[in-house]
Amino acid sequence: MPRHHETRELPYSAEQMFALVTDIARYPEFLPWVIALRVRSDGEEEAIADMVVGFKGLRESFSCRVEKQRPSHVAVHYIDGPMRHLDNEWHFTPTEGGGCRVDFLVDFSFRNRLFETLAGQMFDKALRRMIAAFEERAAALYGVAA
Repeated sequence: MPRHHETRELPYSAEQMFALVTDIARYPEFLPWVIALRVRSDGEEEAIADMVVGFKGLRESFSCRVEKQRPSHVAVHYIDGPMRHLDNEWHFTPTEGGGCRVDFLVDFSFRNRLFETLAGQMFDKALRRMIAAFEERAAALYGVAA
């Protein structure tokens, strides 16, 4: 059951990071392994989406509910698919100078033993790559801080 918590201090505002994370329709444009995404519904406080992820010939789809509390918190909850569970949380806390601290937590497990084994072997590397993708997306959207 991979679980990880990461904290980053970024030069972007909590509102900017909230907007980036909740723009789930754009995930296939910048997140590794996200092949396709369909937003079923998207409101101010909640979104429902179906995502297809793939890695080395393996493809799986799953559905999730995204709870939004602008601009400080995003929680992703698993609905259905190949996993046993998935919880993902983002917390955005403003810092001096206009940036924010981003706390990211992910906790998940797969039903499929092969996926679970692959996830365990690749988890840290994959997570670092995904976090870097969000940081690169922020820099592309909001500019690189001086």
